[in-house]
Amino acid sequence: MDGDVAVAGPYRRPSEAAPAAAVGVADVLAAQARLRRYLPATPVHHAERFGCWLKLENLQRTGSYKVRGALNALLAARERGDARTVIAASAGNHAQGLAWAAYRLGMQAITVMPRGAPETKVAGVAHWGATVRLHGDSYDEAKAFAIELAAQNDYRLLSAFDDPDVIAGQGTVGLELAALAPDMVLVPIGGGGLAAGVALALKSQGVRIVGAQVEGIDAMARALKGDARELEPAASLADGVRVKAPGLLTRRLLAELLDDVVIVREAELRETLVRLALEEHVIAEGAGALALAAGRRVAGKRKCAVVSGGNLDAGVLATLLSEVRPRAPRRPRRRTREPVPAIASQEPAIPTLPTRPRPPMAATPPIRVPRARHPDEEVFA
Repeated sequence: MDGDVAVAGPYRRPSEAAPAAAVGVADVLAAQARLRRYLPATPVHHAERFGCWLKLENLQRTGSYKVRGALNALLAARERGDARTVIAASAGNHAQGLAWAAYRLGMQAITVMPRGAPETKVAGVAHWGATVRLHGDSYDEAKAFAIELAAQNDYRLLSAFDDPDVIAGQGTVGLELAALAPDMVLVPIGGGGLAAGVALALKSQGVRIVGAQVEGIDAMARALKGDARELEPAASLADGVRVKAPGLLTRRLLAELLDDVVIVREAELRETLVRLALEEHVIAEGAGALALAAGRRVAGKRKCAVVSGGNLDAGVLATLLSEVRPRAPRRPRRRTREPVPAIASQEPAIPTLPTRPRPPMAATPPIRVPRARHPDEEVFA
């Protein structure tokens, strides 16, 4: 890639017949019915300086949209009578969502996280009583260890993105956005669970779904173009989307529903995160600011970016605020009406009659007021 932002073209279903997806719009609607009593709808905010609406999932329970998919998966499993202990690998947000959901439903949960996971996210998982296992230096290493533990102990392995119940739960973000009537929704992509769910919810309404990835962490964009190589993801502020291989189910869904993918440079991501904090007073983690960073490269009349999470370490935020100097935003253009120059005419368009001067008005004589008489005074005719 060169120094500029690369924008991939629209994706279409490959010529060969793809397997039928195991999740659909009906599953998203069922997830909304399950989650309504547990999770309130998150607000939207118009970032006027960015010219974009923001879906503030950083204000969701546990600070991320991930709790939607985790809670829906546990509720659906309880409906099916599956009471097994749930184990999941996560860079942090999925683990926190699973821990909170298990706490609310009285279920057992185990989370496997990379050793480099942010301290804020590790503490958040432990706060809700879930067992935390730190293993490996990346999400993929933690995932391999979680798969091994699940096979040995008959746990239910809950993927952070490649699970029908998880995708349906994340799709409730799109259902909440339907009232905003956007023409474009920008979604960060790691494994693809959020993008697939939002696309399922909104694509039938004619909304364009645009994914956002970071340069060097673009596994989904490459997979949709036929490049199935598993390359080591680059180091990035967006640790929540640092995935080596995207999901199989999400890849099939996005091949059908995704309109575009924008690849963002790391410097753009850092600047957008700082501007969000300083100008919009919104604290977002790296992956949370990714969609808005991509939104600066696409045009839309009513576009909306999903701020997917806000679990950012205080030390990282302090470093960014001291190191990153965002460019001053452009001043808004004020529409002014230019004065119309007067055009001198030789003859008037409509001839006018000469006016006679009015005679001066006569002076009004003063009004004489009779004096008041005494009651005993005589009046002579």
